[in-house]
Amino acid sequence: MEDDRRRHEQPASSARRSLKRKKLQQDDELIEEEAHHHLHRHHVCFSEDVSQQDLVAEIRAQIEVLELACSSIEADRALAKRSINILSELAKNEDIVNLIVESGAVSVLVQHLQEPQSPKEAVTGVRPYEHEVEKGSAFTLGLLAIKPEHQQHIVDAGALPHLVALLKRHSDGENVRTVNGAIRKAADAITNLAHENNNIKTCVRVEGGIPPLVELLDSADVKVQRAAAGALRTLAFKNDENKTQIVDCNALPKLVLMLRSEDAAIHYEAVGVIGNLVHSSANIKKEVLLAGALQPVIELLSSTCSETQREAALLLGQFATADTDCKVHIAQRGAVGPLIEMLQSPDAQLREMSAFALGRLAQDTHNQAGIAYAGGICPLLKLLDSRNGTLQHNAAFALYGLADNEDNVADLIRVGGVQKLLDGEFVVQPTRECVAKTLKRLEEKIHGRVLSHLLYLMHKSEITIQRRVALALAHLASPEDQKSIYVDGNRLDLLLELLQSANSKHKKASCVALCKLAEKASTLSPVDAGPSSPISQVYLGEQYVNNPTLSDVTFLIEGKRFYAHRICLLASSDAFRAMFDGGYREKDAKDVEIPNIRWETFELMMRYIYTGSVEVNLRIAQDLLRASDQYLLDGLKRLCEYSIAKNIRIDNVALMYDLSESFNAVSLKNACILFVLENFDKLDSKPWYTSLVQRILPEMRNYFVKTLTRPVETDLQQ
Repeated sequence: MEDDRRRHEQPASSARRSLKRKKLQQDDELIEEEAHHHLHRHHVCFSEDVSQQDLVAEIRAQIEVLELACSSIEADRALAKRSINILSELAKNEDIVNLIVESGAVSVLVQHLQEPQSPKEAVTGVRPYEHEVEKGSAFTLGLLAIKPEHQQHIVDAGALPHLVALLKRHSDGENVRTVNGAIRKAADAITNLAHENNNIKTCVRVEGGIPPLVELLDSADVKVQRAAAGALRTLAFKNDENKTQIVDCNALPKLVLMLRSEDAAIHYEAVGVIGNLVHSSANIKKEVLLAGALQPVIELLSSTCSETQREAALLLGQFATADTDCKVHIAQRGAVGPLIEMLQSPDAQLREMSAFALGRLAQDTHNQAGIAYAGGICPLLKLLDSRNGTLQHNAAFALYGLADNEDNVADLIRVGGVQKLLDGEFVVQPTRECVAKTLKRLEEKIHGRVLSHLLYLMHKSEITIQRRVALALAHLASPEDQKSIYVDGNRLDLLLELLQSANSKHKKASCVALCKLAEKASTLSPVDAGPSSPISQVYLGEQYVNNPTLSDVTFLIEGKRFYAHRICLLASSDAFRAMFDGGYREKDAKDVEIPNIRWETFELMMRYIYTGSVEVNLRIAQDLLRASDQYLLDGLKRLCEYSIAKNIRIDNVALMYDLSESFNAVSLKNACILFVLENFDKLDSKPWYTSLVQRILPEMRNYFVKTLTRPVETDLQQ
């Protein structure tokens, strides 16, 4: 079973953008205040009345200011800062981002990522608006990069070297807050530029961006730590070379320490970085475990931050694929309980990730009974009702693992797990295949002590559990055991009682189970073909049908003569034997009148007697059935039943059952019984269905007793 989990290394598109915007906008009150002041003053904000022409004019005006203000003069720096703030405020509206890029803002914003310097300032050390213009420029480029179509354009404009340089700025001195802000915005811009763009991820590594990001994991500023981790998380996703460099830069010890942070945002990012590092990399998985990540990740399952819980569960699922020992260690260190609690969370992603982790843990024999004992079966079964395909599949895969342990089989059946697996509507084909394998796995374990336990439950438990076991065993028990379970153990009545339930779901489950019993007994075919009769050596052949040659008896049918031969008739049935060899008046009669039978019917009956075969069409089948019953021609009777049974329909099944009773047509009766069971969905809505079931119930019981009592070997021979 392959890992079918959904990737959670990056949030879904709309949610992701919203998270990025929130991240990029925090602590920028000053930017917003200045930009809003300017935009409102010029009536160019987000009003629907503002034309695209006005917006373009405003954007180009700010770009022109930036082109002219590329100097270290304080007035120019102030102008540059304000223009960049205005552009960043506009860029928060995704509808305006394209206009900003198309107006040529990218190149000038890249230019302002580097701080200009004059000889005077180099001597005095005075730098007006130090780091602020670069911070604003990085912030704005990060907003533009949220749209994937602009990412490469920004990189081609030369942004990466300058962003990496910003990461390396030191936060010593009086401007710690400002420089940290610039570093954060540079890291955030790298995150957005590299998002789902493997080429840019590689470019960041080539430009030397990974070492300073790893170094920033030690920053005293929590927000810088978080931004650096966010960038590393993106750079590590599906890029093996980046993963290797991050590990080589000694990031793992720092990330493990961050896992223990009391700041939810810190441990959320840390667990995300580690998750992306270990994905599809067995070697890094081992290094992460050796670095001591396992226990803090398990502890994060109890975090108050649901995003962290989700990432921790995902990471544990990844750890669990490393080796068997790791699966056991995860369970031993207390992960199972919190994961089972998460299965019942209102958060769908939490449920999905915990089911993913439990599914991987459940593939180890030592964990299977523990997960079941801790209460994992019922919430996993409940998740099968989900319409989320990945969540449903993760739950199904976990149940597949639990079904491998004999100690879990009775528990799965006792809580109705087999019916859940049988009745579920599964979204994707891999889930359907997984469920089929789970049922097969359960079937293979229904013997020995498992079967004994189930039989005990079926006799000693409350009635609901007895019924669940009876229903499950109809699907899972071997044909050789069905007689002892349902006939000798007298548990067939449990299934038949459910047919009379007021609960439609119970009735359907019983119908399906009884059909399965019939199928396993090799009697699912509605009516077996009739045996040939009479024996071959007394067939006179087609040429003697109604032939006066050597005829010694004549029948009068509808006033017409039909020539026959006593020897053939005597060998065909007890009725004719009694007629011609007993004390009846027909014994010595040359002409025998046969009333109440049509010529066509009689002629077909005689043709069967003379040849051993005849084609029975539906038009004449009922008349021929009556005649074959009257003259005790069992083979012909079976052929008629077979022909009639093929025409059983929803609207005539009750009449067909009446017909079978009138002529003791056992095969036809059995065909009606199976038809009623197989077509429950169509019949249940009929007003007469309940009374029909009541009427056929005794015969249904007789049918299954005979069916289950007949040895399977005999069925196969027949």
